[in-house]
Amino acid sequence: MQYTHEVEKMVCVAKGPNHGPAPIPEEGKWIKAKEISDISGLTHGVGWCAPQQGACKLTLNIKDGIIEEALVETLGCSGMTHSAAMAAEILPGKTILEALNTDLVCDAINTAMRELFLQIVYGRSQSAFSENGLSIGAGLEDLGKGLRSQIGTMYSTKAKGVRYLEMAEGYVTRIGLDEDGEVIGYEFIRLGQMLEQITVKGVDPAEALKKCTGTYGRFADAVNKINPRIQ
Repeated sequence: MQYTHEVEKMVCVAKGPNHGPAPIPEEGKWIKAKEISDISGLTHGVGWCAPQQGACKLTLNIKDGIIEEALVETLGCSGMTHSAAMAAEILPGKTILEALNTDLVCDAINTAMRELFLQIVYGRSQSAFSENGLSIGAGLEDLGKGLRSQIGTMYSTKAKGVRYLEMAEGYVTRIGLDEDGEVIGYEFIRLGQMLEQITVKGVDPAEALKKCTGTYGRFADAVNKINPRIQ
């Protein structure tokens, strides 16, 4: 350690009380975090790229400072989707400090990692008050049935009004309109479940489509039912 001449000639003053870091909640315990290995918890971070044309939701399950589980969900950019595949391979096994200082290929994923790091080291996690935290695999609970991200996609114009394209329930095939032309419900396909029925259970595609089609709202009462993508 090198000291300047000014510091060298200073009189030594004894240090007063040192209470250490404030405790933060982690997996049902109060922890005074001093090292990266003191950090545990499952939480989420949201990031965006520099041109703000895409976004990432990153979920990490951290045990003793090590990333044990990663869920990377992206929106709005095809390049980001491919970057997510690389990030998902890179993240597990790293400490959260390593991950923060690793190029995760995409601006949005890097930003999500930064935001998540800030939350987790300050004790703002989903599992802060869960004894022993959440099991590895808990990140999948954020996905819908069929392990497919829940996405909402709506489009509208002043001239023609709103179009529901995708809801949490699934891919919207038709929207129902009342006598005033206002939306009162919609029909949707649970794509994740349908593909699971076809590829895993061997159900006939037509039957799987029928089983995984549902409606929301007063769709049955609609006086006009339109395909939001072409009508």
